[in-house]
Amino acid sequence: MNANGSVLAEGAYVPPTPADMHLPDIFTLGEFGFGKQMLLVLLSVVIVSWFFLGAIRKRAMVPSRTQFIAESGYMFARNSLGKELLGVQHFKPFVPILFTSFFFILVNNLYGSIPLIQLPTFSHAGSAYALAGIAYLTWVGVGIKRHGLGKFFKDLTMPSGVPGWIYPILVPIEFFSNLFIRPVTHALRLFATMFGGHMAIMVAASLTEYLIVQMGGIGYLVAVGSGALGLFLFFLELMIQCIQAYVFALLFAVYLQGSLSEGH
Repeated sequence: MNANGSVLAEGAYVPPTPADMHLPDIFTLGEFGFGKQMLLVLLSVVIVSWFFLGAIRKRAMVPSRTQFIAESGYMFARNSLGKELLGVQHFKPFVPILFTSFFFILVNNLYGSIPLIQLPTFSHAGSAYALAGIAYLTWVGVGIKRHGLGKFFKDLTMPSGVPGWIYPILVPIEFFSNLFIRPVTHALRLFATMFGGHMAIMVAASLTEYLIVQMGGIGYLVAVGSGALGLFLFFLELMIQCIQAYVFALLFAVYLQGSLSEGH
């Protein structure tokens, strides 16, 4: 019997479900459970801190390979996410949070492609929404601090150059779109791609195993195709893991730019 209650023939292929992505908790305290996903999130903080702090410890004039990689990563976040989008006058205070967002997400995404770990932590919706919530509170707070509460919401909901009679229709749409839909879609882009990609790889891998172990004969030939598909999906997911880290940080920078600009 499968998850929806229908009866399966004996020996039939049973695809993996989202429940298969959740291992039992390592320990529980009342209603709180600490599992693999939470452990990996904490581990990512250690990895990012250890790598960058270790790389810049000596600060040699002729950088080592590790120092060069770390400095290149920092300059990428500083220039591509900060300076080019926020402008020369405003970008410096926001480089740390943009830098941290990108590399924190990158490491957590790449977990999905590391053997034995194989769990992108943002395939769990709660983590993606928490990170998007931090970004949301940041750009809203920056906008209110820079422009004041009234002007911030005026600029957010009443774009210039629009005929006055349209505002009664436009203001509720802009308000709902910017303050409710925007943070939800910011999280969903990350969660959906990590979840969908990981599930696709799980299906390809489990199908290949089923064809080899259960079917034999012609199953070996078909397994070549499903195995090749799984390998293709692995490398595709590896690329998407990097792209989605950049997309999240890029959108964060775009939202900050809107908060900083006049008449965003």
